[in-house]
Amino acid sequence: MAAPAAEEDAMARYRSPLVSRYASAEMGYNFSERKKFGTWRRLWLYLAQAEKSLGLPITDEQIKEMEANLDNIDFKMAAEEEKKLRHDVMAHVHTFAHCCPKAAAIIHLGATSCYVGDNTDLIVLRDGFNLLLPKLARVISRLADFAEKYADMPTLGFTHYQPAQLTTVGKRCCLWIQDLCMDLQNLERARDDLRFRGVKGTTGTQASFLQLFEGDHSKVEELDRLVTAKAGFKRAYMVTGQTYSRKVDIGVLSVLASLGASIHKICTDIRLLANLKEIEEPFEKDQIGSSAMPYKRNPMRSERCCSLARHLMTLVMDPLQTASVQWFERTLDDSANRRVCLAEAFLTADIILSTLQNISEGLVVYPKVIERRIRQELPFMATENIIMAMVKAGGNRQDCHEKIRVLSQQAAAVVKQEGGDNDFIARVRADPYFSPIYKQLESLLDPSSFTGRAPQQVAKFLKEEVRPALIPYQSTMGGKIELAL
Repeated sequence: MAAPAAEEDAMARYRSPLVSRYASAEMGYNFSERKKFGTWRRLWLYLAQAEKSLGLPITDEQIKEMEANLDNIDFKMAAEEEKKLRHDVMAHVHTFAHCCPKAAAIIHLGATSCYVGDNTDLIVLRDGFNLLLPKLARVISRLADFAEKYADMPTLGFTHYQPAQLTTVGKRCCLWIQDLCMDLQNLERARDDLRFRGVKGTTGTQASFLQLFEGDHSKVEELDRLVTAKAGFKRAYMVTGQTYSRKVDIGVLSVLASLGASIHKICTDIRLLANLKEIEEPFEKDQIGSSAMPYKRNPMRSERCCSLARHLMTLVMDPLQTASVQWFERTLDDSANRRVCLAEAFLTADIILSTLQNISEGLVVYPKVIERRIRQELPFMATENIIMAMVKAGGNRQDCHEKIRVLSQQAAAVVKQEGGDNDFIARVRADPYFSPIYKQLESLLDPSSFTGRAPQQVAKFLKEEVRPALIPYQSTMGGKIELAL
């Protein structure tokens, strides 16, 4: 079947689900054509303003004309120009010049394509981090509230996904939070480490600008500084080729991949807990878990996070390979790749953070199920306490150990071979040997006595590390988030 014209049926063309289905409007706009080309025009304005202030013959009228047309972009004309010229930057130079006839002669003066291309990318990356950081802070805040609420609730710990010593629901959540706090620091650092490419010319030597300013090195340096400041950056890279080093992209996507790994781990834990029926993600009143099995409550939000986090973690391979094959001052085989991987990394990170916020705002805990699982495993964990109590009551440690070994194996057989409940404590109560400690058995089996300092660790961690890290984001901690499709 022939595909209908896109103008006739928008649904007949592939659309990335990252934008059409999942990501926020803000992040979608950050990587949009309008943001990109509008930023190009602003960069041309910054360049003209700085060149004028340093003595080049550029008039106020030309500057005002550019200012008046920053968002007056004829995208159809630009597309036609690019089809003809096979050069996106020159297509937009001509399109901007068309609506700024008085300024046409000085648009892009002395610059190379990467002046607008690379500098815009750096602005978009910075703005992308500024969108992600408050979202990550909100997730941490929601999980911190959850951890505080359940700081004291004992739960069975797992190592190797086998029953281990008890922890608390809140302490386990703090393991998630600590990873996310590391991600918060990593994203902040990556954002703050970004510099502007600045005004460097075709191979990074600034030769064209040195010619414009008749050999005045100080004016070229000041031009670079002025444009960098106008774009909102404190520093520019001192050395570039035609592009900024593509190792910068590796740093950016590395921290996003690391965030993906954290969220994958968290959501995997939630999926495992959902199978145990101890904790579940939110499940809406009319939500359907399975088309064939109506009783199912699939953890689809956590599964989505894991699915997309895997994609996010793989994207760092693109800039790694791109940086390794940038010949000399630059090659163009980076361009098409970067159009895909940079945008997809931020869009994917945006999606999984929004989804994890939705999960963390509606986590459901089932205390009775947690208590039952503790009761099934705790008797075996309490054997050492029972031995110590018997020794204090005058018993022989080796005799007691043998008694407990026999009884525990009998109880294990009931659980594993008969599918019954752990009846170890009932067997202890039925054995006269243990009569000296009958009255102590309840206290010896109190789950809270097996959680160590977990509640205290939660309180200290939240107070001293988590809450202070969230202070810069307090104004963005607004209401709950609705799940995308």
